[in-house]
Amino acid sequence: MWERLTENIRMIKERDPAVKNYIEIFFCYPGLHAIWFHRVAHFFYRCHWFTTARLISHFNRWATGIEIHPGATIGRRVFIDHGMGVVIGETSEIGDDCLIYKGVVLGGTTLEKKKRHPTLGNRVIIGSNSTVLGAITIGEGARIGSNSVVVKPVPPGATVVGVPGRVVESLPSETRAELDFEHGNLPDPLSDLMKMLLQLHGRLEDRVKRLENQTEKNR
Repeated sequence: MWERLTENIRMIKERDPAVKNYIEIFFCYPGLHAIWFHRVAHFFYRCHWFTTARLISHFNRWATGIEIHPGATIGRRVFIDHGMGVVIGETSEIGDDCLIYKGVVLGGTTLEKKKRHPTLGNRVIIGSNSTVLGAITIGEGARIGSNSVVVKPVPPGATVVGVPGRVVESLPSETRAELDFEHGNLPDPLSDLMKMLLQLHGRLEDRVKRLENQTEKNR
């Protein structure tokens, strides 16, 4: 247990360049506190002390602004960065070394009592205000761009953006650096489509002009 607590602190120190010291991490990182509270709530949930587990998770939500159902399974060294508004559903499964930004929702799409929330592989990054819905799998090393809505499985190493989410890049997950996700440099499929349409429009205009000139010469 102590090893789990200390590795989370070390991980934040390595990942967040804003950190000045370990005391700051211990007292001022709600994402860290949320994970710690969840570990306790999840223990009681597995012991079938469901009400106790929900009370702890409810206090966790009040204290950190992060809502994690006690039934969710969270791996090691998971970092919830600026986590206000994060919601993680009951049957969610999160692998090791994942990074989740603020406003992320791992939600369900059915009222049936079965697996209904996403499964995240190791080293997945989910950008701010993104929503991942349903019992889908996000492969190892995948990246979800900010404000995306993902409703279909994502292959390992893929980068997904948009509403609904589309794969815009696919690399083997083992070739990625752990923190190589630059939100400002993500491809924009809608922008690419507009550029393609404008280029096509320009070519059609040139063709019409040539045909008009040819018609005038033939008169």
